[in-house]
Amino acid sequence: MVSSPALAEQRVVLRNISWQTFTAMLDEMGQERATRVAYIDGMLEIMTPLGEHENTNRFVERLIHALAEEMNLNIKSFGSLTLKRENMKRGAEPDSCYYIQNEPRVRNKRNIDLNIDPPPDLVLEIDITSSSIDKRPIYAAVGVPEIWRYDGRSLQVFLLSQLDSSYTLTQQSPTFSILDLNLVPQLIAQSLIDGETQTLRSFRTWVQQQLSSK
Repeated sequence: MVSSPALAEQRVVLRNISWQTFTAMLDEMGQERATRVAYIDGMLEIMTPLGEHENTNRFVERLIHALAEEMNLNIKSFGSLTLKRENMKRGAEPDSCYYIQNEPRVRNKRNIDLNIDPPPDLVLEIDITSSSIDKRPIYAAVGVPEIWRYDGRSLQVFLLSQLDSSYTLTQQSPTFSILDLNLVPQLIAQSLIDGETQTLRSFRTWVQQQLSSK
């Protein structure tokens, strides 16, 4: 018998959902939940992260924080913050999101209101089981400048164009320009062998070497 690989996410897609129904569902589900949602053009996706998804998300988040600390960048994390634009009827919840360039503007805040606050500078998406919804138009509507997307094999970085509000695939993160994107899947694999603490320690040493060589 051939066993199927374990899923990293479970997804349910609902169609012909009004914006009012979507926002009412958000209120009913509350904030203390594991699921993440995405909404665009009447389509609602509800994603439940499973083990591989959550482990990868948490580990990449630790890599991001290690980079910020070694580069002496203040960072503020908001996890799967609900990002939505009522006027464009689009909304999504990333796996993780971060304020870095705009961290001083939200440093003293525990709640974000996109009507007055800037969007996160960086959004992290783990999509090991392909999503039914392309979230890039949603994040473009919100104005997120940088997206990291890990698909279980590679890390892709997308940057928002101010000309046409679309995302372009790039080979380097402008926020963490010293990072070799090909290193991330290697580190994830290494953490399963050496453990997360040891892998992070090795990564910090690598980052320090890159910084000292500049």
